Amino acid sequence: MMDFQVSSGVAIVAMDDGKANAVGHEFVDKMNQALDQAEKEAKAVLIKGREGVFSGGFDLKEFAKGADATTELVNKGAAMLLRLFRHPQPVIVACAGHAVAAGAFTLLAADTRIGVSGPFKIGLNETAIGMTLPTFGLQLAAARLSKRLQTKATIQGHLFTPEEAMDAGFLDQVVASELLIDTAFSIAAELAKLPTEAYAANKLAVRAPYIEVIESSLA
Repeated sequence: MMDFQVSSGVAIVAMDDGKANAVGHEFVDKMNQALDQAEKEAKAVLIKGREGVFSGGFDLKEFAKGADATTELVNKGAAMLLRLFRHPQPVIVACAGHAVAAGAFTLLAADTRIGVSGPFKIGLNETAIGMTLPTFGLQLAAARLSKRLQTKATIQGHLFTPEEAMDAGFLDQVVASELLIDTAFSIAAELAKLPTEAYAANKLAVRAPYIEVIESSLA
């Protein structure tokens, strides 16, 4: 489901469950393990999903088990996303398709996000499915999304095309699918050359107000 390898100082984390890359307990555990390994063996992290789907969001099979199971998974996922958001190394995402709900939150938690052109949807659909955005989601949105499009993205639950998602702040660049991995890896390798301590300190300084609110909500 999640493969890990290191190349030229870049930890490549490949997510592929053969379906929607749903964020469940195993997904969170393996992502945390990959980040642990990356801190020991690499200088940057590149996360990629399967072709057509980066991640469709939290595992709805867990939500179907009831309120307690839902809360447990959402809190566990929130802690993982917070870890990504403050990870000391550069975090780059190669998004080869749809990224919805927790998939879109992962884009917001990363540093540099590369997507592909195509008939894909990216965004936060919580309003459309009758859910309210959790604190961590609101803070990630406030930190990374365009102020001009925050209402459309969060309150109205709009799902964006990749090009629209770049304008909104979910992505930083959109390329042809055949260029995705090379482009993302090139950026990751370049960012890996930056001094880790300075990168980590500046990331924490810039994101501190959002991190503090998320931490308080999970305490």
